Amino acid sequence: MKVVITGGGGFLGSQLAKRLLERGALTGPSGSPEPIDSIVLFDAQFAPSVEAMATQKGQAIDLTLLTADMGDRDAVFAAIDRDDLAVFHLASMVSGECEQRFDDAIRANLDGGRHLLEALRQREGLPRIVFASSVATYGGPDMPDRVSDLTKRTPQTTYGMTKAIIELMISDYSRKGFLEGRSARLPTIIIRPGKPNAAASSWASGMFREPLNGEPCYLPVHRDQCHPVLGYRDVIESFIALHEADPSVLEPDRAYVLPSHRITVAEGLTVMEQVAAEFGIHPGLVIDDPSPVIQGIVDTWPTATDGSRALKIGVPQPKPLAEIVRDYLRDFVVT
Repeated sequence: MKVVITGGGGFLGSQLAKRLLERGALTGPSGSPEPIDSIVLFDAQFAPSVEAMATQKGQAIDLTLLTADMGDRDAVFAAIDRDDLAVFHLASMVSGECEQRFDDAIRANLDGGRHLLEALRQREGLPRIVFASSVATYGGPDMPDRVSDLTKRTPQTTYGMTKAIIELMISDYSRKGFLEGRSARLPTIIIRPGKPNAAASSWASGMFREPLNGEPCYLPVHRDQCHPVLGYRDVIESFIALHEADPSVLEPDRAYVLPSHRITVAEGLTVMEQVAAEFGIHPGLVIDDPSPVIQGIVDTWPTATDGSRALKIGVPQPKPLAEIVRDYLRDFVVT
């Protein structure tokens, strides 16, 4: 079977590709396990590390990089060219960008998602799609501190709005028998390597990453800010678990909040310092640098998630926060 990962040039997309190369098989549209013969990473650009992964020799599975735009309907349809395929839809403009560039956000997040669902609808059988949604689908003054799958979706950002709409479309396309869809509402994923990006939650990785790399971290939110976080290894396993879940165990609403850790910035920094000491690292300074814009966006998001429904269908329990930090150091810092 073929696997298409939109946003495959990004951190999560490339990590998912690595895991699928190791795994070698997924449940196909037939409902039975099928070997993966092709993985296509669909994205507007690719980092050198991803390009190197695609040129690595000796892989049993063909890994292809497709440079294309989710807003390009023809490009999306061209990628969905087989009936025996699965899709992980991770491509998205991030929260801060969406607030600044509304038209681009609609084209990439909303139009791109619709192109993908329509392309899948044209295929025979019931191809499976896992969509990376977000807890930014929640918001507003009546939002509880801890959100669940039953919490009303009232997004307060353009990013969250586009995610909520694609969630609803996936549930309806599944109800109509066009495809087998599942959405994962992600908390903030840590610890992303590389440089800060335009996401309003970028600080949640930065408060670990920069100090552990010996660099200063400029913190745009207050230190008692509560936030739901999940390790990148756990989210990859969650994507796969959602894909593999038998349709008989899924609810008509195909969107599942993932379990997470509710931490304050201060708690996260304490764990970072403890793990840094284990590895003999002298962390860089964390400097308070309040940003009313970032704080304002973060204030619209929930501070905890109830992932009990996702756990029931096989999504893993989150690893302890200290182990998430250790994973980052082993994978990206300590050689």
